Amino acid sequence: MTAPVIALSKMKPNDPCWCGSGLKFKRCHKATTERVVPGSLSPRRPVPDSIEAPPWAATGGGSNRSEDDVRTPEVIDRMRRTGRLAGDVLAQVGAAVAPGVTTDELDELCHTLTIEAGAYPSPLNYNGYKKSLCTSVNEVICHGIPDSRPLRDGDIVNLDVTCFREGVNGDTNATFFVGSVDPESQRLVRVTRRCLALAVAEVRPGAPINAIGAAIQACAEAEGFGVVRSFIGHGVGETFHTDLAIPHYFDPRATRRLEAGMVFTIEPMITVGDWRHRLWDDDWTASTLDGKRTAQFEHTMLVTDDGVELLTLRADGRWSGDGGQPDDPI
Repeated sequence: MTAPVIALSKMKPNDPCWCGSGLKFKRCHKATTERVVPGSLSPRRPVPDSIEAPPWAATGGGSNRSEDDVRTPEVIDRMRRTGRLAGDVLAQVGAAVAPGVTTDELDELCHTLTIEAGAYPSPLNYNGYKKSLCTSVNEVICHGIPDSRPLRDGDIVNLDVTCFREGVNGDTNATFFVGSVDPESQRLVRVTRRCLALAVAEVRPGAPINAIGAAIQACAEAEGFGVVRSFIGHGVGETFHTDLAIPHYFDPRATRRLEAGMVFTIEPMITVGDWRHRLWDDDWTASTLDGKRTAQFEHTMLVTDDGVELLTLRADGRWSGDGGQPDDPI
């Protein structure tokens, strides 16, 4: 009889490692359960003067959050093109994820691909953020800063890409496996992807915003996972983050009805354990309070006359990241 698989979050040092190596957990993949320790940062990467840049590129500030929630057809056309670019950049950077690769190397690739496409990497200098990509490893919920830490076999990493081109932003992210990943983390990533897919299915004119969070929360909690409350989806367009708020949990106050022409992100962050977070001393990196793993997927989307259009799909129409496609079994 095959021994039952022990969840990564419950493994003890002397248990056989989940990977089947025959080694004890402490001699094999235990290091991937230790809290992420920040590495050193490389200098800020330059952007050519020929690249159209958003206001915060020079000021280090944020963006004007007051922007019409319903976009004009002309703005929507620009957002389609920029969103597709962001989806393609995410796919290419994700393909470089492997054990031994540093998150700084992934940032360099993201920066280069974005610049080569004639776009500006939106995170760079947004409220002083130092890099072109967010890389959130294992228990890091969001806004992890790329550094010299090499990825380890058994890690999971979320890559968050936003491109600014033609005066608008395209914002997307996905979670990737680093080498061989334990069954619990694989399931976490699959469920997170499904949460986003179910949320997208709720998007249509007339639907209340809180139907989105209700779908996410019901799926996550049915699978024994938690939903982060402190970070939510947002409106996006010429501004990086607008006032339009999209909670990823059921909020009885979020009763506003969706309208055709709205563009926003849905980006659920799902946790193995406690959904609460702690903020690192860098004032950016948010990690789970209990150190257990978390995963995230994100798309920018348009409310159409009869449903929804994802603006940040890859060129082949598929989702980036691991854990299968949205309709695959959990």
